[in-house]
Amino acid sequence: MSGDSDCTRTSPSAGSPSDNELLPDRPKYVCSLSPELVTKAREELQEKPEWRLRDVQALRDMVCKDYPSLGTCLDDAFLLRFLRARKFDYDRALQLLVNYHTCRRSWPEVFNNLKPSAIKPVLESGFVTVLPHLDPEGRHVVCIRPDRWTPSNYPITENIRAIYLTLEKLIQSEETQVNGIVILADYKGVSLSKASHFGPFVAKKVIGILQDGFPIRIKAVNIINEPRIFKGIFAIIKPFLKEKIANRFFLHGCDLNSLHQNIPPIILPEEYGGSAGKLDISAWNELLLASEEDLLHDFSALVLPCDSSPHDMLVSGDADEKQCDDSLRGMKPQLYYCY
Repeated sequence: MSGDSDCTRTSPSAGSPSDNELLPDRPKYVCSLSPELVTKAREELQEKPEWRLRDVQALRDMVCKDYPSLGTCLDDAFLLRFLRARKFDYDRALQLLVNYHTCRRSWPEVFNNLKPSAIKPVLESGFVTVLPHLDPEGRHVVCIRPDRWTPSNYPITENIRAIYLTLEKLIQSEETQVNGIVILADYKGVSLSKASHFGPFVAKKVIGILQDGFPIRIKAVNIINEPRIFKGIFAIIKPFLKEKIANRFFLHGCDLNSLHQNIPPIILPEEYGGSAGKLDISAWNELLLASEEDLLHDFSALVLPCDSSPHDMLVSGDADEKQCDDSLRGMKPQLYYCY
């Protein structure tokens, strides 16, 4: 992905003969989707191959007109992520792009020095990994295991950094942009003391990123081995989830048969009643660490302009944030009650 973020270099129309002359540094987009996924993207995402570059150019023009100091990458492939995530609705794609930058710029503890080698201890702990096999819908399964985290070793923000980098790596694939991902979260052994690290500030930030600040389609969140305390956490968070996202949460408890109705055993490791062998985190760790140069090159295009602040580009309403703050403030007492 190239780092051209200068709006003055935007071509007047997508696909014009002079594009390559005007934008020598911007790579030409080449679709890597199979014919089947092209059809799926057309049916589910309203993506029409014959209009694809026109749609990208429309979003690019909106960025340059409404947010000339956003400091974003304007490559076709990068902007396509946001169009696909919002079913080619220009306004919603633009809002997602702005939110993406706002999230990155408003949480320095997570996004400063963000690179795979910096979160190597998290990867080695097995807190987050990606299963080696796709599900029947062609989706990657991201496996999160909070019990692998020892709070005294590093703060919770390191776990969030690892999850974010995992998503950044996955979304590079056009197949993932179309198919989305599935999350499998194993809450076995999560105690009240560990859950308390997921306080109001962190909760609001994470919800904001996953729901409105990252161009990925989360198709299902499968929770397994959740203790009673998780029901209290989810009851508090649920009101701030969009209905569509909230309906994609599945709480299985210790019932592996229930889990297998959503994720087939053939792709699951033995730890979850599957037949894909022991859970191996090494392959994903090696892949992510080997992608460091590529990811850093991508991130180099996302530069905060010196004359802008994150708040200038925030699109969510203050009233909604105040409501979230007030409600989440009561999280800890309710956690004790549930525990």
